[in-house]
Parts: sequence; C-alpha cells; structure tokens
Amino acid sequence: MPDEEPTNGNNKKKDDNATRQNQTITVYQFNDEIGDFEELIIDPDVKLKDLLHDDFVLLFVDPQHFRVWLWHGYNTTTRMKFIAAKMAPAIRDKHGFAFKITAVDQDNEMHGFLVMIGLAEEIDYDQAQTGPTYEGTTEDLELLEVLSREKILLILEKAGIPDGYERKMVIVKNSIFGYREYERNYQGIVIREKQLFPFKEEIEDGNYLADKLVPRILFSYSNVVLTELLQKVEKENIIQKKPLKDLDA
Repeated sequence: MPDEEPTNGNNKKKDDNATRQNQTITVYQFNDEIGDFEELIIDPDVKLKDLLHDDFVLLFVDPQHFRVWLWHGYNTTTRMKFIAAKMAPAIRDKHGFAFKITAVDQDNEMHGFLVMIGLAEEIDYDQAQTGPTYEGTTEDLELLEVLSREKILLILEKAGIPDGYERKMVIVKNSIFGYREYERNYQGIVIREKQLFPFKEEIEDGNYLADKLVPRILFSYSNVVLTELLQKVEKENIIQKKPLKDLDA
C-alpha cells in the first residue's frame, strides 16, 4: 500500500497542472454555420483534453510557449479545415504576432500539444543536469530549439525595426542567428513568417567590424539580452508590406 502514495501524488500534480493550463490557454471552436471561430467560456473543472471531439475544429492559444494549435477532429471536412486555416492568423494576431500556428489532426498530435492539454508531461530543460547525458529524441531537441527561437522572435516583434532599416543578424549570448521574413502559401492563404536560423559555418577567432551594419543592443536590468545588426535599406529596394488582413481583400 505505501508504494501507491507517490502515484497518487503524481496524479494530483497532473490534475493541478491541467487546471492551471485552463486558466491561461484561450480556446476557440470553429462554427461551420457562420464560418468563423467562437471563443469558449470553459468551466474551471473542465480539462482541456475533455474538449476534444471528433466533429470539432478547435484553436488553442498557448501564450506560455508562443504557440497556436489548430486541432482537427476525425469527422471535420476539408472545407472546415480550409476556412479554419484562413481565419486562424486573425485570431493569432489578437494574442501575439510572433505566435507560431501549428495544425494537428486527431490521434496524430505532437508532443507539445499533448503537454498543453495535460496528456503528457513537459520536460524541464532548465533543470540542472545531475545524471547521465540526456538522450532524448530528435523531436524533443527540435522542440526545445523552436521554443527558444520563438521567445527571441517575440522580443524582436515587440522591439520593431526602425524605418529604413532591415534586420540581418541577431546575437543572443554566444549564438549568432541570421534573420529573414518570407511569405508561405498554406491552402491558398498567404502567411508571412519570420525565421531565425543559426550560422552553420565556423567563425575564426579574431576581431570583426560590422561593415555597413548598425548594432542595436537590448538591455534589461543592466544585462544585455540580445544584439541586432541592422542594415540601411536603399529606397528603391524597400518593398511595401501589407498586413495579412489586407491580403484577402
């Protein structure tokens, strides 16, 4: 009997975690009759996993991980998925432009989604390593990398870019990232994505001048958070960018 106590404690921890998640995650349900999402008012006793239904298209906004999950039930039609995908960026923009939208199908959910709804446990990557080297899956390591870059992208989104400049590189701690913006077509919808990508080539030791680049440093409590390298854009090279909502017009 004493062996059962830790199990009960773990179950209580999972239930408490699910309750906390319900308080921070916003959920929308796609209404096929009106062709739009409606925000759900969730009872505190209802767990996120209990909202999943074969006939539903649900949109979960997870501000803790800067993710928007677009979940499709078994019985949802291609038409429902298409319209839901078209409306998802507008919902995302209400919560944060840097949030990444990820579509998942029932019974084919990613680990991050299962963690959010309380069906899997989140790995604490910040915890000090006291045992053998972590031998997690490639998917787990990629998830850690994605979350880290999304946090950086959110900071960059809030900082903005001065008129007449474009962002070329970002230095965070001892890592250097390239930066680019591109447009992606998803089921007929044009979505503008922002991406950080690490430099794979080795940089030799030495001093370097940022030729034609202007450094901009972000401080917080007297600590350097990140450094951006901006490049002045010639007038003839400036492309007029339209917000996503205007692309549908």
